[in-house]
Amino acid sequence: MAQDLKLKVLCFFAHPDDEAFGSGGTLAELVRKGHHVTTVCATNGDVGEISDPNLATPENLWEVRQGELRAAMAVTGVPDVRFLGYRDSGMIGTMDNENPASLFQAEPAKVEAEVTAILDELAPDIVFTHDPTGGYGHPDHTTVYQRVTTVIDSMGENRPHFYYVCFPKSNFRKLWEQMTEAGITPPFAKEALDDIGSPDDYLTTVRDVSEYVDIKKASLNCHATQLDPGGPFSAMAPEMMSAWMSTEYFYQSRPANNPTQYDILSDLA
Repeated sequence: MAQDLKLKVLCFFAHPDDEAFGSGGTLAELVRKGHHVTTVCATNGDVGEISDPNLATPENLWEVRQGELRAAMAVTGVPDVRFLGYRDSGMIGTMDNENPASLFQAEPAKVEAEVTAILDELAPDIVFTHDPTGGYGHPDHTTVYQRVTTVIDSMGENRPHFYYVCFPKSNFRKLWEQMTEAGITPPFAKEALDDIGSPDDYLTTVRDVSEYVDIKKASLNCHATQLDPGGPFSAMAPEMMSAWMSTEYFYQSRPANNPTQYDILSDLA
């Protein structure tokens, strides 16, 4: 890729903090190489955890989490942060799924129109979003995947390079084993390992972001309401956390009329 080509990058994620775990290092790298990144968050994360009651209440969590995302993106170097304003739908099978203001209940055509308007405005070269599994099946993750994919697939030959952010099944299993060996109770049961994450052979792009992992971790730490100081991730040794966060995984969704489309993430300049 030409050294002087500056890319426009657009991220669509479901909740504040979704941008950090799977793609935070790549976003930090893009910014530091002079590319322009915009992050769009579909929901306000209204029904997420509250790690410390001094940080937020259920009534103002949406506002606090918006602020956390803006702070996290400031650390990463992303000034353009936007919210579609939908209510967090909660985990699958909960009453929050039925809230009429939730993303899960939103009319697909309305959400797709909002996605289309942002794509038309920014004309990005690269788009990131959730993969078909939603990582662990969160209904907001899968809804964002569906809405963004529908719009991108309708764009034909004018579509940007389109990537799903993935969490390989082998990584979830390795993390479960490392936590167990370290005496940490993992955040998911062993029986769930077969049902979460992307198949390893689904991946098209694996990126070493170790050079940017400290920025990624600092950005993630801005999401204080979601970081339980007594939780399993907080219990991980710093070197274990850094190693786990130093590789990022993507699937490039190529257009039907260009199945060999260049993997632009493989050669960032």
